[in-house]
Amino acid sequence: MGISIGLVGLGSFGSAFADLFMSHPLVNRIALCDREPERMRGFAVKPSWKAKLRADDLYTSLDDICRSDLDALVIITQPWLHAPQAIQALESGKHIYSAVPVISIPDADEILDWCDRLVRAVERSGLHYMLGETTYYRPQTMFCRRHAAAGGFGHFVYAEGEYFHDVDSACNLREVQQLRLASKAGAEWLAVQERYQQRGVKNGPMHYPTHSVSGPISVMRAHTVKVVAYGYANRDSDDYFSDSAFSNETALFTMSNGATMRIAEYREIGHPEREIFRIYGTDGSFENDTWTTNHTVEPLDEAQMRDPLPEEVVVAFEQAAGPGFHGGHGGSHAYLVHEFVDAIAHDRTPAINVWESVRYMAAGATAHKSALRGGEILDVPDWGDAPR
Repeated sequence: MGISIGLVGLGSFGSAFADLFMSHPLVNRIALCDREPERMRGFAVKPSWKAKLRADDLYTSLDDICRSDLDALVIITQPWLHAPQAIQALESGKHIYSAVPVISIPDADEILDWCDRLVRAVERSGLHYMLGETTYYRPQTMFCRRHAAAGGFGHFVYAEGEYFHDVDSACNLREVQQLRLASKAGAEWLAVQERYQQRGVKNGPMHYPTHSVSGPISVMRAHTVKVVAYGYANRDSDDYFSDSAFSNETALFTMSNGATMRIAEYREIGHPEREIFRIYGTDGSFENDTWTTNHTVEPLDEAQMRDPLPEEVVVAFEQAAGPGFHGGHGGSHAYLVHEFVDAIAHDRTPAINVWESVRYMAAGATAHKSALRGGEILDVPDWGDAPR
């Protein structure tokens, strides 16, 4: 039942997941891949990795690792590479875990085209794709999905989500950008970005919508149908926003279940980082870590909200990563790793499958198109539900 898995991309974010993937009890062999070999050396010499990492399982190109006999690849590379690399790996016979978003490029129509191509690649190959969206496994989202499954919300009425991440916040986006551009892939991105600039194509924060939309969409099990959106443009000639039409975007969606959803993606705001949602139903509502009905108000802590992980997985993760093994983004990392590994080992469709993933991206890409058109109401494309 054990699987073999390759980690592609060992920058700061990819490295944060490495010990978790290696230590999962259902992973019996692990490989590493990075265009910059020095990133692999630290893991290759760790005693805890010796049993699962072979000397010939170190790769310096995606082409090479795609030719291997590994079962699955974990792609945590630069965002503009995610979709094409995932499709290449699927076509080589590998199941795929991809970091978020599905792809990040300035052209909304191209994003939607890549969504279509990715769905078709999964359908053609019969293989599994999972998006590593952290909000899906935040404690709040897990709690709300349990209550939704039990009918606790009644009929959904309204939801809202936001990702407030000012460019100069604690997780400084200028520094993230500089680190990415300092790599080999970053130098290549500059040439790609120049072609978009020559075409006059402008980016926007709604092209990275997964943190804000995935909570409400996954809880309500509904998709976006129509959207109207508006943008706020930087007024200070900040170079960081030179390729963006807007620094902040706000969207209002009609959902397939009849509810309304507001989403805010802001990169220029005097507010601490916030990545959360609120959901309101006819019988129950969730906001600010509190479950509310007409008769009760129940404050919650993270331990109450989280789903349990299998005991053997907890033991393995603690041995590899220590008591704080849950990782960042609300402790979602451990859940993402377990969901993907368990799904591949048991040949089942992952929770954040390709059909779920493109719903997140389509919502954001279409919202950006609406904002560029001054708030035109647009239909949001959809590729349907995952096959049962």
